[in-house]
Amino acid sequence: MANFGHTKEIEGGNGDIPPSDLTGNELENDVSSPDSTESSSDETSDEGERTDPENGKSCSERLSLDTEASTGDHMKQHCEKCEVLQRPSYEVVTPRKISRDRMLLFLEDEGVYECAQTGLVFEVTRKAQIRYRVLSWCRFGGYLSESWTFAGPIFDVDCDPSILKSIQFPHSLCLADQDSEMKFSVLHVKDQRGLIEPSVDHSRSHIKWSVSSLSPVGPIVQATKPAEHHGVVLVYKEVGQQDSYSFRVYFATNNHSDIKDIQKELRNSKKRYMKMEKPPTCQRLLGENRKYRLLSEPQGDITPEDIQFTLAVVKMKGYFEVFFEQCPPFKLSLIEADSEQTVWAATIRAGDCTVHAVDKTQKRSESRKRSNSTSEEELTNKRARCNDESDGARAPRSADLSDKQLMQVAKVLGKEWKSMAICYLDLTNQDLEEIEASEEDLHMRKFRTLDRWRRRQAKGDAGVEQLHNKLDHEDVPNEVVDVLKGMRELS
Repeated sequence: MANFGHTKEIEGGNGDIPPSDLTGNELENDVSSPDSTESSSDETSDEGERTDPENGKSCSERLSLDTEASTGDHMKQHCEKCEVLQRPSYEVVTPRKISRDRMLLFLEDEGVYECAQTGLVFEVTRKAQIRYRVLSWCRFGGYLSESWTFAGPIFDVDCDPSILKSIQFPHSLCLADQDSEMKFSVLHVKDQRGLIEPSVDHSRSHIKWSVSSLSPVGPIVQATKPAEHHGVVLVYKEVGQQDSYSFRVYFATNNHSDIKDIQKELRNSKKRYMKMEKPPTCQRLLGENRKYRLLSEPQGDITPEDIQFTLAVVKMKGYFEVFFEQCPPFKLSLIEADSEQTVWAATIRAGDCTVHAVDKTQKRSESRKRSNSTSEEELTNKRARCNDESDGARAPRSADLSDKQLMQVAKVLGKEWKSMAICYLDLTNQDLEEIEASEEDLHMRKFRTLDRWRRRQAKGDAGVEQLHNKLDHEDVPNEVVDVLKGMRELS
């Protein structure tokens, strides 16, 4: 297909100033320098974990089911209008999840491969390891001028650019009727500037880009008339209600960045939600600037009456709030307001609304299996804490982590251990230089880093719980958090 666009810098106002809602520190955490070999995926996530001051729970605990954009398979559309357009097929590979929002893909040979979880397509010239994560357009949409809109998710990819030849980004557009009226490019954010770079080609599902350097990049489109998009509808039930049912119903493009923003909004809510496992894909296309309405059987209290579908980059996603005083089943239907044609429909039954406590029990059991058996020293510390209780109350201070426990954590730390030490353990670059000068073995360097943090804490403030709270962030490898959870279960 035709190649559209040419490289140019997006100028908003003075052109060199990043969006007003993106501070220098935030940008540094999300944007890699093109001259750096380190990926920004190893830096602090744009969606750090926060704690609700009212109940002490982390925000992710309030979203009871795992709904991360990176955890489920990529939702491929079955659109009757654009099925006639050819969709290339590639070898599908499944990445390994290395932290809450980062993935690692091992490619054994030269070729073109499609990620099963994101839909990204990578063309490599030889064996490669690729790290990547989904980013939010809310953080980068300010680089787009009014004539350009995002066409699919924006990603941060880390790989040797000499190996990674091209990337194909999934898009949500239907190209059946207006392919010739669209211009495709990619937004490439580097050196704190947003550049429009040309796409090489496009298909009904992807936009292809030749890799120049690696920092946040995502597909964009310029259309002469409002475009139509493949969409999804996501339903979340509020947890903890008695004798009533309240839901949030979101509709959006089939776009991992859009879905990521919805999940972030739910995690930041003071209420707790669980996802309803219903087919999300819309049966009809979503049209820009059209209004949509939600209907229910039996009739529930639905607010607002209708919502306009727009690709404007906003921090808060619009949603329908649906409230029922009766028991399920409930049938929900999303319709286009003007034509009254049904876009999506699903029935929520009583079993869908049940919170299965067994899931948490199984996770705790698996965490125990992953952790090593309790050492003699740990048993002694545990007994000491039990003996120190009076009137049934546990002593306010717990035992500090032992050397053996610190070494267990050190062994599962990845290459991000330095940034982790500075960001979360309050060590300085001078601390790390001193440790590296005194230790040659990498495991011992990581151990000394944890030990230096432990020594700087007040007695009783360097236990498993304290280190777990320090390292419970999205860019810390799952293995680290799992080891600490296992230790915590045994304490």
